[in-house]
Amino acid sequence: MLSGFRIDTPRNAMVLLGMARGGTMQNDMGSFRVDMMLENPARPGETRTLHSVLVDTRAELSWVPAQVLDSLGVERNNKWFFRQADGTILERWTGTVLVSVAGKRAGDEVVFGQPGDLVLLGSRTLEGLNFRVEPVTKQLVDAGPAPAAVAG
Repeated sequence: MLSGFRIDTPRNAMVLLGMARGGTMQNDMGSFRVDMMLENPARPGETRTLHSVLVDTRAELSWVPAQVLDSLGVERNNKWFFRQADGTILERWTGTVLVSVAGKRAGDEVVFGQPGDLVLLGSRTLEGLNFRVEPVTKQLVDAGPAPAAVAG
C-alpha cells in the first residue's frame, strides 16, 4: 500500500481528502470541496491556495477569482462564452496555470471568475490530475492507467 493512500474495492489508489486538514467537506446536496493550489508557470515558486473549492464535474473548466490569478501575474489567453442554466450567456477570460490538488499537479486553462461567480474545480482539471470522483463516497480517487495509443 502506498503511504498516505488506501485502496478502494477495484484496487485503485484512493486519496482520502476528508481525513486530513481541509480535504473533503460534504454538504446536504452531496457535493464536496477540496483545497486547490495554483501557480503561474511563468513565475515558478509563487503560489496561492484556495480552500474549500467546490468539485463540479458538470463544469468543463475550473473557475478561480480573477484577483487571485491577477496576483500571480497569470496572462489572459482566450475569451470563452458560457451558457447558464437560465439561458443567459457569460463572457470570461481564461489563463494557464499549474493546479495542485492532494499532491498531484497538472497544467490547465482556468476561468478568471468575476464577483458572484462560484469557485469551482472542473472536469478538465480533474482529468488532467488523473482523478475521478467516487460517486458513493464523494471522494477523489486515482483514475488508474490512462489509455495509450499502440504502435501498429
